[in-house]
Amino acid sequence: MRLARLGDPGAEHPVVLHGDRVLDLAGVTNEIDGAFLESGGLDRVRDALPDLPAVEGAGGLRTGAPIARPGSVICVGMNYAAHAAESGALPPPHPVIFHKTPNTVVGPSDPVVIPPGSTKTDWEVELGVVIGRRASYLAAPSEAMAHVAGFVLCNDLSERDHQLATSGGQWSKGKSAPGFCPTGPWLVTPDEVDHVNLRLRSWVNGEPRQDSTSADMVFSVEHLIWDLSQYLVLEPGDLVLTGTPEGVALSGRFPYLKPGDVVELEIDGLGTQRQELRAYS
Repeated sequence: MRLARLGDPGAEHPVVLHGDRVLDLAGVTNEIDGAFLESGGLDRVRDALPDLPAVEGAGGLRTGAPIARPGSVICVGMNYAAHAAESGALPPPHPVIFHKTPNTVVGPSDPVVIPPGSTKTDWEVELGVVIGRRASYLAAPSEAMAHVAGFVLCNDLSERDHQLATSGGQWSKGKSAPGFCPTGPWLVTPDEVDHVNLRLRSWVNGEPRQDSTSADMVFSVEHLIWDLSQYLVLEPGDLVLTGTPEGVALSGRFPYLKPGDVVELEIDGLGTQRQELRAYS
């Protein structure tokens, strides 16, 4: 299934995409969030599919993030060997994690404001994992997928000076500017996604930047969810970003983003994103 939230910011309405139809979930839930996922909401949607009404004028509505504001946005750094190399590092022996603030999560086509004074705002296409069931001290990676509600396309936008030069040793300063986690357009359930071999791509102003697959991850989705559960509790609705492939501006091969630039991203089966960069005012 592909679930989405349509409407103006703060007034998004949950829907499910079934074939070429957009169906209203108002009779099933008023939100796609942790409580919905934890209470068996996805099964209720499957059961209700034959009777759900269509959403009129869906094509003219803004697409919001497919999940309401998560409790946590947990990110994994340097999880593709080539990206670690372009960052001047070796692949880590253990997952490197940092956090984005939950209010960075916005819609996939919302404009992105470059922080004031920034000259090093960067893009990062990433596979996102939405937690559907509480995960704590999992015994093995083989248990992880039972705790996954689905997958999303994310852009882990980064301000590299804030992340590296003035960070005090923690990356989150450079990851948490307003709107720095465009998410969606869809939450896609695991039965419809081959998450071990998804193609991830990004473009800036139509020029190719990143092109890799999730098969190149240093640590798999299953390993990451298991590993994270040893150190923190993953709650339903939480969002885990699994790292970005090579091809970002930090590599020195491409210029950083400036006002007027357009970033586009795509992951097989998870849809596309398009963000216009704007100056702060």
